[in-house]
This record gives sequence, structure tokens and C-alpha cells, in this order.
Amino acid sequence: MDDWRQAGAAELGRAIGDGRLDPRELAERFIEAIESHPDAALIYARATPARARIEAEAARSRRDSGSRAGPLDGVPISWKDNFDTEGAAAEAGSRLLAGRVPLRDAAALTKATQAGLICLGKTHLTELAFSGLGLNPMTATPPNRYDRRRAPGGSSSGAAVSTAFGLAAAGIGSDTGGSVRVPAAWNGLVGIKTEIGAVSREGVVPLSPVFDTPGPLAKTVEDAALLLDALTGRNRPAPQAETPARLTIPETLVMDDLDPEVAAGFDDAMGLLSGAGIEIARAAVPEIGESAELLANRGGVLANDVWRQWGETIEANPDAMFHRIEVRFRGCAGFAESDEAHSREVQARLRDRIGARIAERGMLVMPTAPILPPFLSRLWRDDDYFAARNQLALRNTRQANLLDLTSITLPSRTPMVGVMLFAGTGEADRLIAAGRALEPILAG
Repeated sequence: MDDWRQAGAAELGRAIGDGRLDPRELAERFIEAIESHPDAALIYARATPARARIEAEAARSRRDSGSRAGPLDGVPISWKDNFDTEGAAAEAGSRLLAGRVPLRDAAALTKATQAGLICLGKTHLTELAFSGLGLNPMTATPPNRYDRRRAPGGSSSGAAVSTAFGLAAAGIGSDTGGSVRVPAAWNGLVGIKTEIGAVSREGVVPLSPVFDTPGPLAKTVEDAALLLDALTGRNRPAPQAETPARLTIPETLVMDDLDPEVAAGFDDAMGLLSGAGIEIARAAVPEIGESAELLANRGGVLANDVWRQWGETIEANPDAMFHRIEVRFRGCAGFAESDEAHSREVQARLRDRIGARIAERGMLVMPTAPILPPFLSRLWRDDDYFAARNQLALRNTRQANLLDLTSITLPSRTPMVGVMLFAGTGEADRLIAAGRALEPILAG
């Protein structure tokens, strides 16, 4: 297979299964690609070649004995550096956790290893996974696939870029407010935000134990679906494509303040879908506005959860943090427990209401991020611009987190512009089936 670095995880898995590709040779190719890439140190926090070689040898043995562990057995992938890896540092992009070496793998990594996936190493991320932009002067900032002058997206920046640059067949990240979907969109990938609890968070350095959701960043929807099954311990074919009859664009909040390029790219994408016979409707979705207002005015569950998790650690060593991320953490302090209780109650009602609305009107569709990735030069020098762009980058994606919806971002044919779908809680298979159907249409 000559184009192995461009191939998706599922395609590589099939090539291994039918004998066209040796897992050991494939792992060596990825290891060599990482070692020779000029930006490897900006993408990988640390590679794990010894582990990869051992796992590749085991994959070869299973293949030869007819006992492959699953469709991705022998496929090498990367892991965001907030997933615990036995004997290798997992520092979550923060000097606060420098030298932290776990004694065992995260539960999701264990499941993936049992499914035969090969761990190439750990990728850089925003400090403690708390930004949608991907800048991290404390460790490293990966380059954007399309334009090195722009932010890569975060917090799963390295997971996205390792996949986009062919330094992993796919990446595993985590999404608390958009941290899988934003970097996926800005680097031309598929990203899935799972429902809360679908993938184990055991052994994942938490940002918010309430809202964190591990998930895949991949080249195709099929890849992402198979990776998601590997993370949960399921072994089955990916759901088949199923074209939705109707998609609804919310007229509440998510279409406001779009960059012109995003607006044009999204309009082009909707034109392709409409031309394929899919009804594109528009409707007010007040639950989105109410959720955003609740977060802005009362802090909500997320703010309390984040500060409860990290406040004491940050207070003990604030100089170890990029000051803009520290400021964002401190913005989560001071909300009353009554605010959190009120937020939980309101969010549960909003989740039920928007679930009913999606069931009635079809899945929601919107731009993944309302903006293109900002230029790094201005982000580095302008604190206010950094804060405003970060909030805007995450505005659309975080609605799915706050309302516990399943969500997927798909590449459009406009670079750095993603098309995002929301489906209800428990509807991951329906979301993936729709994604598989829409993927070739959006490619034009």
C-alpha cells in the first residue's frame, strides 16, 4: 500500500486483514514518519515506539493465527496526553503535572489495546484541556494543517494534527465544550462528541468530571465509528449510511457573527445537501439560547465543576500556567452551590425539550465553529482578542455538551469550515449513519 499515510484507519485495517499490509511494517513506517517529521516535537509530547513495536508484533501474530481482535487490529493511532499510559508520562499539557507517570492505562486505552489498536504516543493539547484555540506556550502549539499562521484548534490540537499530517491513522481526544470537534473542523477531519458516560473517563485527567467525553478524530466517519466501538469494547461493523430526510438549521445563536468565509462555506455545504434531495429547514431553537444564557449568567455546573477540580492546585502554583488559561480557570470561581443546583435542574429540562424538538424536526445542522482559526500573531499579543476568539470558537460546539447531545463534525469542501450535526442522547448510531451518508455529498 503506497498511500498508507493518506489511508484511513478502516482502510488500513482491511489491508492488514487481507494480508496486503504487515502490522509491524506499518508501525515502523509511522514511527519513522514521526521521527523524521520537522514538526514532530510540536505535535507529539512523547512517542512510544517500544510499545508500538510490541503491540504490532502481537497484531501480526493474531492476524497470522486467524484471531484478529477487531477490524482495526494492527492500526496505529495517537492519544491526547490527558489519557493515562502505563509507565509513560501523562501531563495534560500542563507544568502543574510535570513528571506525572501513571501506573496503568486509562480504561479507554485498555479497551482500544484489547481491540488491537497500536499506541504511537501522546499528543500535545491546551493546558488541562481548557481552550478551544490550541495555543500552549508552556509545552507546544501544533501547526494548523492548512495554514501555519493560524491556530490549530483545541484542546485536542495534537490529536487532530497528528492525523491530518499522516503521523497517526487517527487520534483520540476528549471533548468538554468542543475540544474534539473544533480542531477536527479546523484541520479537515471528522470528530465525534459522544454522550456523557458512553466512553469511560477512568484514567483521563479531568477538566470537568461531569462533562468530559472522550472521542475520536479521524479521516472518515467509518474510521470514527470503528474507533468509538473500540473505545467502548464493542466489536461490530460501523453503522451503514442512512440519508436523513430533513435537517434543521437553528435560527437561535449558532448562525450569528459568522466569519464571511464560514458563512459562504456553510451555504455551499447546505446547497450540496439540498441538491441531493435533503430538506434543509430553519427554525428557532430556544433551548440553545436558554442554555447559553444560563452559562453566561450563573456559571452553571461546568464552572463549578472545573474550579472544584483544579482551583486548589492552581492557587498553589499559578506561575506554572499560561496566564490566559489561568484567567479562564479563575473565571470559574465564586459561583454558589445554589447556582449549580439551579443549572442542573434547568439543563435537564432543556435537554428533554431539545431532544423532543430533534425527534420532531430532524437533526440540527450548523457550522462547527462560527470563525476560521485565528491568526497566531494576534492571539499571542492581544489578551482580549484571545478571550473573545476562544469563546466564539466554542460557542456552537458547547451547546451539545451542556445539553448532553451527541454530535459529529464533518469536513466541508471549504478548508477549515466544518459542518456539525446534533442528535439526541442515545442516538450515536443514527448520527453516524447520517454522517456516512452526508460525508461524500459534502465533499462535492
